[in-house]
Amino acid sequence: MEIKNYINGKFTAPASGEYLDNINPSMGKPYGKIPDSDGRDVAMAVSAAKMAFPEWSRTPRNKRGEYLVKIAEGIEAKLDFLAKAESKDNGKPVSLAKSIDIPRAAKNFRFYGTAIMHAHSQSHYMEEGAINYTLKQPIGVAGCISPWNLPLYLFSWKIAPALAAGNTVVAKPSEITPATAFLLSEICKEIGLPPGVLNIVHGLGQKVGQAITEHPEVPVISFTGGTLTGAGIAQTAAPMFKKLSLELGGKNPNIIFADCKFEDMLDTTLRSSFANQGQICLCGSRILVERSIYNRFKEAFVARTRELKVGPPNKEDSDLGAIVSRPHFEKIQSYINLAKEEGGSILTGGKAIKMSGEFKEGYYLEPTIIEGLDQACRTNQEEIFGPVVTLQAFDTEEEALAMANSTRFGLASTVWTQDLSRAHRMGEALHAGIVWVNTWLLRDLRTPFGGVKDSGMGREGGFEALDFFTEPKNICIKYR
Repeated sequence: MEIKNYINGKFTAPASGEYLDNINPSMGKPYGKIPDSDGRDVAMAVSAAKMAFPEWSRTPRNKRGEYLVKIAEGIEAKLDFLAKAESKDNGKPVSLAKSIDIPRAAKNFRFYGTAIMHAHSQSHYMEEGAINYTLKQPIGVAGCISPWNLPLYLFSWKIAPALAAGNTVVAKPSEITPATAFLLSEICKEIGLPPGVLNIVHGLGQKVGQAITEHPEVPVISFTGGTLTGAGIAQTAAPMFKKLSLELGGKNPNIIFADCKFEDMLDTTLRSSFANQGQICLCGSRILVERSIYNRFKEAFVARTRELKVGPPNKEDSDLGAIVSRPHFEKIQSYINLAKEEGGSILTGGKAIKMSGEFKEGYYLEPTIIEGLDQACRTNQEEIFGPVVTLQAFDTEEEALAMANSTRFGLASTVWTQDLSRAHRMGEALHAGIVWVNTWLLRDLRTPFGGVKDSGMGREGGFEALDFFTEPKNICIKYR
């Protein structure tokens, strides 16, 4: 697959003429090329988006919505093809991409294609004989930068509300997983999306992402990725007074009380620990268990984890696939070694797996469970973003809460209890943007998504996303 940029409705080669290898992580080998784009390509994309903005912003919202629904239908029509492409690019099992990633991408476009019809503004009557009303107007060219872990899913979650609100977009998918973004541009071409409305520039973050962030004619930036990169984007964008949404890292606690429904909790905890090889920002990487059931949980959880099958992502019986890249594979391994140095005990996993045949060079790791670590150690404080979880026991609700809130992150939390009052107390006191009680990753697209502390700023999802991609303007009319 030779990927090209999508600028002004055309597929274009990078201005540099240079390409990067696109690696299949399940095999550890290149299978295609992606553009090594730079500021020149971004400048062309911004120019195209700026030219398209006046007409697109004036296009009736129902017409904009129709384009988004057509994109959703195009994704749905190519479900199997896109799922296989996502799996090959990312290393995740095809079954996961087919059941979660690609359907959710279609839902994102469909949701915002219809939600824009229900967006509303306020009016305020004044006794002085005046009325105020608020316009929510599109901002201009939106820069959307998305990560590698849920490539099309999170790419679409930014693009869809930006387009629905009437902005044009210059988007950068991760250079590690560019395939489905390229295939999305083909769908946009097929359904007749007007040229310049959506532009996709491929390449490295330090070249393409930085050029989008610092471009003076991109007034709004939506970024999902690592906290360190988010800080760099903020450092560039803040002095330029750009509107920013940053969805960053997480170190999420999974808090298990003794009165939980044990089997439901165990099934879900297995998934929340290791889904997508643990490469989901919402995974519960710190498992906190009430002491009275700690040993029972540990024994059952370790046994269930050992049953998980790590294998090539194209195999139907693979529960976990390959880690997304060699550098990330090595990073995860370094944290497993660090955990041992910090006094942790590996209950299961912790080793690389060598496959046979064409997959022998792939990046595979055993799902790993560690116990015996202090809450303040690096393994329990820093984001690993892999199939690695730690176990800790607690005695009281207050202790569990203190442990849960002890990191600099605050994206998501999960609480397992049948005590309704406790559920509300914990939900209110946890320092997190999302709290799930007796479930995990159950998402309503109407609800706000995002974190606190080092997990980011702003909210995605629902009407919050439409509001983010607009600027409110108050108009006051005196009529007597």
